[in-house]
Amino acid sequence: MRPYLTELVDRTRTVCGPRPVSVLAVGSLALGDYRHGRSDVDVTVVVDPSLPRPALAELAAALAHPALPCPAAGLELVLYGAGFAARPSARAGYLLDLNTGPDLPEKVSFDPDGAAPFWYVIDRSVAARAGLRLHGRPAHEAIAEPDRPDLLRALRASVREHTDGEGHLADNRVLNGCRSVVFCRTGRWTAKRRAGRAVAETDPAFRPLIENALAGYDRPRRAARPLPAADVRAFLTWVAARVEETARASEDPR
Repeated sequence: MRPYLTELVDRTRTVCGPRPVSVLAVGSLALGDYRHGRSDVDVTVVVDPSLPRPALAELAAALAHPALPCPAAGLELVLYGAGFAARPSARAGYLLDLNTGPDLPEKVSFDPDGAAPFWYVIDRSVAARAGLRLHGRPAHEAIAEPDRPDLLRALRASVREHTDGEGHLADNRVLNGCRSVVFCRTGRWTAKRRAGRAVAETDPAFRPLIENALAGYDRPRRAARPLPAADVRAFLTWVAARVEETARASEDPR
């Protein structure tokens, strides 16, 4: 992974010149839970000044698999302007959103208006707290932590997406739910597997489901195992109630 990230930074600097303020590894790499064959590589780039559309398209082409062969399941790269990234926001707000890789549907977007903002709000929170500096300024100097009400709204939307959305692996749905519960209880982002073990310990009614999700998460993405749909939905309904309780307590701290 290290040579890949080094080449990604080099190509970003070649296209962007002096503009990159920070290049950060986020997601599973930042949280210490990268699983080869399962995890994506998540990268956040902050530039100042903003890049024009032709340069954004050139960067996307330079980083796309297989022009830059991705050794992970996929690359999810989001690029922000420094002015936007430095302020808390509930918007998606990106200049470029690139998904590419052997197991990831290709996506290149320059328009955040139609994007579901919760993905980006949560990712910026993880980046601000735990982002690993690959180039430039450290994460806390480049990315603002979202305001707590906006973050809790993003968690609500995330749980809804993993309950009803299409294309999510069952084990990932469950472990994302565990991570949301641990965040509500501790105020900290935790790696999915650690979150799963924590919730399995404190909430034994869901232990069999979570243990099956953990076992599945150790397998490559293409070899993922199904989980009982009714059990997954029941668990995520319970997770949604925990998020709602946290949101209400945050609104009325008495």
